Amino acid sequence: MPHMHLDTARITWLHTPTLNVRSATRRIGVLLFDGFWLLGPGTVVEMFQTANELSGSRAGEEQPYEVQFLSMDGGSVASSSSARIWTDRIDARFAGGFDVLFIAGGYGAHVAARDERVLGWLRSVQSRTRAIETIGEGRLVLEAAGPTDSDGPQVNRYLSSVTGESALNASNDRNDCARSALMFIKRDLGAELARSVADRVMPGMAATWVPLPVEGGTLSVAEKIRAAARWMEANCDRPVSVADAAQVAAMSERNFLRRFKHEMQVTPSDYLLQVRLRIACNFLTETELPVDKIARRSGTGNGDRLAKIFRKRMALSPTEYRARSRVASEA
Repeated sequence: MPHMHLDTARITWLHTPTLNVRSATRRIGVLLFDGFWLLGPGTVVEMFQTANELSGSRAGEEQPYEVQFLSMDGGSVASSSSARIWTDRIDARFAGGFDVLFIAGGYGAHVAARDERVLGWLRSVQSRTRAIETIGEGRLVLEAAGPTDSDGPQVNRYLSSVTGESALNASNDRNDCARSALMFIKRDLGAELARSVADRVMPGMAATWVPLPVEGGTLSVAEKIRAAARWMEANCDRPVSVADAAQVAAMSERNFLRRFKHEMQVTPSDYLLQVRLRIACNFLTETELPVDKIARRSGTGNGDRLAKIFRKRMALSPTEYRARSRVASEA
């Protein structure tokens, strides 16, 4: 598959569906529209199709994933690079929702975000879809659709770069989509198969994205804890659970929490917060990014949450920190 450019902003929208849409074969949808960036959807499909290939399903058995490109009218859809992708028309077949629905990015998303047919369909399918992931400007489409009610799913945003920087971050763009797909593959099929998929599609990245438990006896407890801490730092822009960190250290959650506190003098959650706060401080000092974008890029959610963390930990707002740090650097 050709490796082209992808914008990088992503939104992860996870919630418990009102209907059970999961079955032996999990439905993965990729919503396209004219002018979409091809790299992101291409990478996503490659990851899930590789998982199908490596899963070892025998002839006649259902594969883990059914992956479909979708569009409102179906047929051929032109990407921003003029390459065309054949899509299924969105109709009653997809009313039951998806295990994961990806929304493509690209300049065409600005038009799709004003298309009431697209927005209406997204509103109707949200409650029956377990997870919605947006790629680049695809976030505009999801934000325009909005939740269907006040109890709608929680929205977490992750940005690895901003518009205008994307030409310098093509590899990071592809990495972001690959990590997103791997998160679900690991959830469904386990860490070992997810690691095999990463090795096949993105050689050299598996150890960082899907670390397997360290082999017993080869590392000391301190080394295992520090390996887990490094993994938390590398993945701090994404949701990080104690269970995953404990798996990296090859420990039970209870033992990991106790050992981590002893070795690092802080709990895993406090350590992760410190890492994210340090990243946010660097962005505030070194860039002109708005506070909300810094919050997303540092894994702290949104500007309001970052401001609460700053006030609690540093007794000042992010804006005040930025101003003071720059005055100090100029002195």
